[in-house]
Amino acid sequence: WYHDGVHYALDAGIMQGVSEDSFAPNNTTTRAMIVTMLWRMEGGPAAQASGFDDTESGSWYADAVNWAAAEAIVEGYDAATFGPQDPVTREQIAAILYRYAQYKGADVSVGESTNILSYNDVFTLSQWAYPSMQWAVGAQLIQGKGDDSTLAPRDNATRAEVATLLLRFEAAMEHE
Repeated sequence: WYHDGVHYALDAGIMQGVSEDSFAPNNTTTRAMIVTMLWRMEGGPAAQASGFDDTESGSWYADAVNWAAAEAIVEGYDAATFGPQDPVTREQIAAILYRYAQYKGADVSVGESTNILSYNDVFTLSQWAYPSMQWAVGAQLIQGKGDDSTLAPRDNATRAEVATLLLRFEAAMEHE
């Protein structure tokens, strides 16, 4: 199910393997990784320091975090903490892609009428994530897991899931 997404992410230079011959599709994606992927999609733009105490200047992800924070694509847990090494959850990915779509000038109103109440676990979705998850489901970026009956919003996102989401995101942006 994830072959096309992984192929896209590797070919576009958005993601890299964990070694020369391994992608590790089931490994967890971190918050630093997702912003680095989006930063690569934008060509690696420069930005002022974000002010996050846990984003060390010169780290492999610092430029990406600085850019994503400056463009309001990501937020920290608070003004000083980004949590770059924390796993990124499915609801966090939805929020990040929602804000990234807005940054790209996309119409995110598709989610306003999307009914996500049919998912068994919708009430485990954080309140702040409702608009972005509605958009992500309405734009067909995020689909249910397993038998399509759960969103699993607080599950950590795997590398395979993220690669597939980025492929779907790119396709959605082409139709904008």
